[in-house]
Amino acid sequence: MSPVIDSVLSGNAQGQNSRALIRVIILTLIAAAAIASRLFSVIRFESIIHEFDPWFNFRATKYLVANGFYNFWDWFDDRTWYPLGRVTGGTLYPGLMVTSGIIYHLLRFLTVPVDIRNICVLLAPAFSGLTALSAYFLTNEMTTSNSAGLLAAIFMGIAPGYISRSVAGSYDNEAIAIFLLVFTYFLWVRAVKQGSIMWGAFCALSYDWMAASWGGYAFITNLIALHAFVLCLSGRYSPRLYVAYCTWYAIGMLGSMQIPFINFLPVSSSDQFPALGVFGLIQFMAAVDYLRNFLPDEKVTRIRIGTFIGLLIAGLALNVVLVKTGKIASWGGRFYSLWDTSYAKIHIPIIASVSEHQPTAWPAFFFDLNMLIWLFPAGIYLCFDRLGDEHIFLITYAVTAAYFAGVMVRLMLTLTPCVCVAAAMAVSHILDSYLLAKSPEPPAEVPEPVEGAAKKEKNILKNEKPPILGVFGIANKALVSTAFTVYLIMFVMHCTWVTSNAYSSPSVVLASRMPDGSQHIIDDYREAYQWLRQNTKEDAKIMSWWDYGYQIGGMADRPTLVDNNTWNNTHIATVGKAMSSREEVSYPIMRQHEVDYVLVVFGGLLGYSGDDINKFLWMVRIAEGIWPEEVKEREFFTARGEYRVDDGATETMKNSLMYKMSYYNFQTLFPPGQAVDRVRGVRLPNEGPSLNVVEEAFTSENWIIRIYKVKDLDNFGRDHASVASFEKGNKKKKPVKKRGARTLRLD
Repeated sequence: MSPVIDSVLSGNAQGQNSRALIRVIILTLIAAAAIASRLFSVIRFESIIHEFDPWFNFRATKYLVANGFYNFWDWFDDRTWYPLGRVTGGTLYPGLMVTSGIIYHLLRFLTVPVDIRNICVLLAPAFSGLTALSAYFLTNEMTTSNSAGLLAAIFMGIAPGYISRSVAGSYDNEAIAIFLLVFTYFLWVRAVKQGSIMWGAFCALSYDWMAASWGGYAFITNLIALHAFVLCLSGRYSPRLYVAYCTWYAIGMLGSMQIPFINFLPVSSSDQFPALGVFGLIQFMAAVDYLRNFLPDEKVTRIRIGTFIGLLIAGLALNVVLVKTGKIASWGGRFYSLWDTSYAKIHIPIIASVSEHQPTAWPAFFFDLNMLIWLFPAGIYLCFDRLGDEHIFLITYAVTAAYFAGVMVRLMLTLTPCVCVAAAMAVSHILDSYLLAKSPEPPAEVPEPVEGAAKKEKNILKNEKPPILGVFGIANKALVSTAFTVYLIMFVMHCTWVTSNAYSSPSVVLASRMPDGSQHIIDDYREAYQWLRQNTKEDAKIMSWWDYGYQIGGMADRPTLVDNNTWNNTHIATVGKAMSSREEVSYPIMRQHEVDYVLVVFGGLLGYSGDDINKFLWMVRIAEGIWPEEVKEREFFTARGEYRVDDGATETMKNSLMYKMSYYNFQTLFPPGQAVDRVRGVRLPNEGPSLNVVEEAFTSENWIIRIYKVKDLDNFGRDHASVASFEKGNKKKKPVKKRGARTLRLD
């Protein structure tokens, strides 16, 4: 008997080991697929940093590697926000740079020759593999099905909603933040289920890494607090919850406060006050629970309900009192913009001017999530069916993330992990039900041979065969398995297409189509920045809209007035005022700030819609917020409320510095009277604008970047007489070489 049992146990152990090995191989392949799907941009173009913010992160990482951590911590950058400068070390989240620096020094220690640029370019794809593994572990906490975890991993690895900010070259905070978000949630669920101080401490450390890396750490803070609050509200308070929450809050908040940019925000900001309030609530719930040793359960229940309601009211009142007395900061503008989509446009136009801060359109959900969007509710339904503490967490996560993803495009990132986990649970449940053919259980004991035994045996054998029809019949099993196989293949094809065509093109390198259908690479951005680096002085000040500040600092290495940090709204409004005013108003502003060159982006020739004329109204709105008497948005609209750049444009529009710099000499590219702006789709006036205070210094090959040098004029006043006398003395203009117009159209 003993050898038989030993052999059975040995066989089970070998089977478990084989399955574990297969899972490891599958997860390795999933991580490799997640990394490979993000390398299109490197293969098509080159190893280059994308977009705008990543260029500052790359520049900061190079400074960290070259000068060390402590110099980076105390770094004052005098080449940005001229003449103010920026205390860079204390106004950023250093987690991304420090992570890259650690990887760089580790590889150098292992004698691996690697350039810091390649580490920055490939960091996001590398961490996407870790994010897929984190989704696997999080899903395993929600269900006992291993297939659900594997499906969640592959969904997370290739879902466009996450790939949009994690392709090669996208060196932004989200490159590591989404991994830390999913991993922190996994550790939190594990800590709550086990009531373990160890897992709570690991969760806090992961949270601190997240807090050092991305401003979205506040979402984790409040979601964990909301989960604990819902558990208490639903009568699910337990010592496990007390241990997990107190460990996470104590270690996590102390750790996050070591970051200078966060400092005392966890205890002095209304945005994070709910987490502090739940921490106090947990203490009272523990005290009430202790009374069970001395009082009847019914009385303890009444005390718990009364205490809960009283503390909730007291917490809200305390928050109001502390805000009114100035002890803690009020709710921020970003918070209000999440509840009122028109708030930012009215009160904080600089936030509303960013496209990723706009409300999410319905097609974006299907574009970024595809079939997961209709599997997502099914997975949440399964959570309601089981309803453990971990399932309540996923439900809470789903409700909050779905709402926030609807009011802001950028927050689709926070919704994607939840959708992948819930959809994986739904698909796994369906496939487990329809792919496993259950055999009838053998009889408990062998019956004695009696009359009709042959007939009974025949019935048993008949029952062993699964039915052809029915809900779980062979026909339905084949239909469901085939349908889901097709759906999954189409999902992979969709994700690959979206990644390749929508999310793998760096903004600094554009691609267009020639009339014959061939592809043409447009490298105007780097061409212009290289011109600045080679043809201007090292201390030449560049004025441009804030969108391009990080790129100018990273590629041209020249001081800028404003950049993408947007910490000083008045300084940005000053640039907006200079761009939207007449030359006699703009010139004193530029001389006051010692501007040497002005850079504008113009897409009228090629049809590049992301140019400054399309962004111009945001410059006007931001400037009007500071100088409402001098800059008026309505003056840029016609009497019929139209925003025009052709003959019907208002005089204020035509006389603005931005309009003149964009269309200066543009008509010379076309036959007389044939000049067309291909972005706005309008015919321009026969005679183009003239410039008096700036002169054309550089125009890129395809006219996307135009750079003007500010003239050094003595006694140039704001009055019209000075302008008239200046124009008379400058009638002879320097001839401009006529450029041939290209017949290109951006994809």
